[in-house]
Amino acid sequence: MHKIIPYNPNLKPLARKLRKEMTFGEVLLWNELKEDKLWSLDFDRQRCIDNYIVDFYCKDLMLAIEIDGMSHNHEEAFDKDATRQQKLESFGITVIRFSEADVKYDMINVIRGIESVIINIIKKDNSVKLPKSFR
Repeated sequence: MHKIIPYNPNLKPLARKLRKEMTFGEVLLWNELKEDKLWSLDFDRQRCIDNYIVDFYCKDLMLAIEIDGMSHNHEEAFDKDATRQQKLESFGITVIRFSEADVKYDMINVIRGIESVIINIIKKDNSVKLPKSFR
């Protein structure tokens, strides 16, 4: 059974807009995650959680993946990201971050990083069940 996490319904139009205007890095990673390509796990893109929108989210694992572009490279954005991550983690969500450059130029290691986090989540929480097609 999935944990119900609150979201702000007023963010849904923005999430739809962000899905249509994904960055190049987000498009590249989405091509690796969509249609349950990664370990048969279902990922959503631009998912509303609380008062935030995360780039990618797997509800079975409570895993959020964020792609940080150049706008995240200054102190104010860093502080906002830390506050945001703390709030998401308070719901039991694991948050992992990759730079836009990593996704563009080192996708193999981005996927390895995601797989490593998935393995750790499964080891930590025996109640996590992988989809039947993976078992």
